[in-house]
Amino acid sequence: MNATTLKVAIAQIAPVWLDRDATVTRVIEWIREAASQECELIVFGEALIPGYPFWVERTDGARFESTLQKELYRHYVEQSVCIEAGDLDPIVAVARENAIAVYVGVMERAPDRGGHSVYASMVYIDAGGEIGSVHRKLMPTYEERLVWAIGDGHGLRTHRLGPFTAGGLNCWENWLPLARAALYAQGEDLHVAIWPGNRRNTEDITRFIAREGRCFVVSVSGLMRRSDIPDSLPHAQLLRQAADDVMADGGSCIASPTGDWLLAPEMGEEILRVAELDHRIVLEERQSLDVAGHYSRPDVTQLRVDRRRQSTAEFSD
Repeated sequence: MNATTLKVAIAQIAPVWLDRDATVTRVIEWIREAASQECELIVFGEALIPGYPFWVERTDGARFESTLQKELYRHYVEQSVCIEAGDLDPIVAVARENAIAVYVGVMERAPDRGGHSVYASMVYIDAGGEIGSVHRKLMPTYEERLVWAIGDGHGLRTHRLGPFTAGGLNCWENWLPLARAALYAQGEDLHVAIWPGNRRNTEDITRFIAREGRCFVVSVSGLMRRSDIPDSLPHAQLLRQAADDVMADGGSCIASPTGDWLLAPEMGEEILRVAELDHRIVLEERQSLDVAGHYSRPDVTQLRVDRRRQSTAEFSD
């Protein structure tokens, strides 16, 4: 590992939609490919395992007591990731075997909240195969609230990664100034933003965060097309009829602390893109602006962050 640089891979891929184990297998293949190119970090899109709930806005998802929505939700929960049950163990193992860190978006089925609701979680696995953090999306966006639960601040954490301090957020919570500030305050200089897909999400905010935080920003999106809907899904034919030809077209990219593109958004294909990040650029750009350091005024404004994992009960035995 170079003292000032980090080699990063962004994996713009489609899931085997709503099939957890098959998607985990795909993720492992791309991790191995990144490792073969001597990458030290690989990033995947939001909710990739087992996939984003594209059906909700296309099948009258807000209809109360809908048999269709209940059946699709049941399947979604069944295919979601329970970390405690070992659903990510194969990814943990391949990260350890290849000495590569991983950020991956999952739908988390959380036993500490009863086990029947799902959270859009961003999981960080270090190069030693340890899960460093599980960040549950603070606020699902729009129709996502029909199927995703609201997260908490427990995962607002950063991780040392070579010369960098890495942190990240899910999709539209990247627009939350205080969530970004919580990561900046911990020394973040490599920001990871994960998305379900589409250039319209990544092309503006990626460069904005890079300029605001004077950090590298790695934005990774997934793909989803009508052709990615498998026959094995409940109501597969109906889902195909309701789907667009392309529901997520990628747009993955990397911006430098200068706000310039290191890798401009790319759409429409599954691809592994690799870039080398030089930490010296962070230090140069923070000469004029360091939002958590010399350009902050903690005597005037401060942020309070509750990182306790929230639960509905506290037991004393």
